Amino acid sequence: MTLAETMFYRFSLLQNVDFFFRIVLACVCGACIGVERSRRLKEAGIRTHIIVCCAAALMMIISKYGFADLSAADGTLLYGTRGADAARIAAQVVSGVSFLGAGVIFKNGSTIKGLTTAAGIWATAGIGLAMGAGLYVIGIFSTIVIALLQILMHKFVIGNDSMTTTHLQFTLQADDALEKNLEDYLLEHRAQVMKSVITYEEDHYITYDLVLKTPCEISVHEWHQFLAANGKIRSVSHSSIP
Repeated sequence: MTLAETMFYRFSLLQNVDFFFRIVLACVCGACIGVERSRRLKEAGIRTHIIVCCAAALMMIISKYGFADLSAADGTLLYGTRGADAARIAAQVVSGVSFLGAGVIFKNGSTIKGLTTAAGIWATAGIGLAMGAGLYVIGIFSTIVIALLQILMHKFVIGNDSMTTTHLQFTLQADDALEKNLEDYLLEHRAQVMKSVITYEEDHYITYDLVLKTPCEISVHEWHQFLAANGKIRSVSHSSIP
């Protein structure tokens, strides 16, 4: 019997189901924390917390059971494994890939992007460890769970993950009512102001430089209609932050 066969038959169906339950429960716990963070409009939302918690559970299972093929059923060490630390390289992968993931995180103004991608890279490293350790069933199951979470939570976004970030800059000649009208307009669209710079120029022209988070993106046409109703427009710049 090969080592792969030994690993496959060493864990019963009930034990594999227990592993599945641990990973799913970790996803639920990560989601609970992610919901709270997302409701406070933090950058690391539900998806990021679920993936990190799922990957941590997977790596813990690997750490505890991934080296079961180094000894026989009676506890006798297999030939050539005495004194070997099989977890040494795996531990370096966990910490080393974290630096790789950090490379895809970047800050764009007041917005941080790439957290979910970084978590996905870390989770992928865990799946690679599972495959390398011979834990094929749990590795494949984790792949399916993470892939489905990514697909479904990109399609059905929740909380802060569903917010659109927009950089808006406009200059117009307006009266004193503009500030109140703009505040009401943002409140109507449930917009969160992440950054605000107001510059007062000559001839009663005002320049607003805003970074907004909104549940639904406000189009350039909608902004133009609002601004045209509140003063003489000199310029309008509107761009979505990815």
